[in-house]
Amino acid sequence: MEHSLGTVLPLYSAIPFVGMLLSIALGPVLFPHIWHHHFGKLSAAWAALVAIPLVYTYRGEGINELLTVMIADYIPFLILLGALFTVGGGILLRTSLKGTTGVNIGFLAVGAFLASWMGTTGAAMLLIRPFIRVNKHRKYRAFMVVFFIFAVANVGGALTPLGDPPLFLGFLHGVPFFWTLRLILPMLTVLIPLLMIYYVFDKYHLKKEAKEQSALSEDKELEAHIITEPTPGKKFEILGGGNFILLAAIVGVVIFSGVVKMNVISILSVDTGLENIIRNAALILIILISCRITPKSLREENEFSWSPILEVTYLFFGIFVTMAPVLAMLKSGATGSLSFITNAVTEPVHYFFISGALSSFLDNAPTYLTFFNTALGQFYPGMAEAPAVTNLLAQNPAYLMAVSAGSVFFGAITYIGNAPNFMVRSIAEESGVPMPSFFKYMVYSICILMPLFCLVALLYF
Repeated sequence: MEHSLGTVLPLYSAIPFVGMLLSIALGPVLFPHIWHHHFGKLSAAWAALVAIPLVYTYRGEGINELLTVMIADYIPFLILLGALFTVGGGILLRTSLKGTTGVNIGFLAVGAFLASWMGTTGAAMLLIRPFIRVNKHRKYRAFMVVFFIFAVANVGGALTPLGDPPLFLGFLHGVPFFWTLRLILPMLTVLIPLLMIYYVFDKYHLKKEAKEQSALSEDKELEAHIITEPTPGKKFEILGGGNFILLAAIVGVVIFSGVVKMNVISILSVDTGLENIIRNAALILIILISCRITPKSLREENEFSWSPILEVTYLFFGIFVTMAPVLAMLKSGATGSLSFITNAVTEPVHYFFISGALSSFLDNAPTYLTFFNTALGQFYPGMAEAPAVTNLLAQNPAYLMAVSAGSVFFGAITYIGNAPNFMVRSIAEESGVPMPSFFKYMVYSICILMPLFCLVALLYF
């Protein structure tokens, strides 16, 4: 649908979205007991503060906007996330390795590489549990999970349309599949220093652990023991291999829905392609197959539970609904109440930082599409999309690179910037890792990542 609603929505319609974000940020800190037991109700309450006035004021157009968010965005998002979560949780990696600095950097590097080919969610769900297990002997683990979110759940997904949803949207709108490989230099500019910074953090905490333990046990060789403890027996054993086939099936189904165009079906007046319905049905079938073929004992050993995906279900319902007016205003460009944002972008560096800043708090897929279209309108107004995209790639590729890198990289700035961030945090907390609060996490991300993003902007945009 055309986003005419965004031209009439007042700026204050974004207040519930801000309230939703503040609830996620402050709820676990200020009233943890109430938040833990009632966060789903709070999410529904913020959603109602948007939905009820929207429907009352704009009638059919408001209903259609909400149905579009649910049918075209939220439900497919949840089904894909649920499939990756279920299948990833059915793969058990047993290893006798200990979480030394080198082993942990290996996890982060391999996870970042896999993220571009099986999605940031798929790579994160595959590796987060074994990553936590190999470090179960370590006292300080929260920083490890934070770096895991940075590298595996975000930065690593920059190289192909399979890596992150915004790049997949670009693929659907005519960007060649392998075009995004040119983001490898910006990605490495972030990833390599990130691994080096992790090395410093890990060594510091190893020494801190050794000093604390030696004060208790007077064992002056503890740090050497932590680093060089022998690892007898098998180094790796992978169980639940059938889920790897299902993981490949997920990738195949997603590519199918992007490449194959079929008849348009109307569901509650929301138009969607038949290929999208087939994709969603296939992903639900994959979830059921994974549950059927994976032994219960394997999931138990993998410490698998449904709590993380349920938390994402409840909280992202509120996020998607309260986000709808904000995205509608952004997509209306110069005619919307947020025109001061879209009018501010003229150079690649502007696209990089503004698309990135919004992707830190909004869904990065529609944010990418908004500034993708802004770039097309800036250079080729009135031209059909297909030739406009071809010209943009040939004549002004830096603009699309900036939007792509900003949308993917900046998802690491907050817990809600990318869906796997939230799931990784929930899995870590279930495993006994005391994760930083919303704002403490942002202290990590801003202090560590923003200088690297500024370096990327300086070198490439």
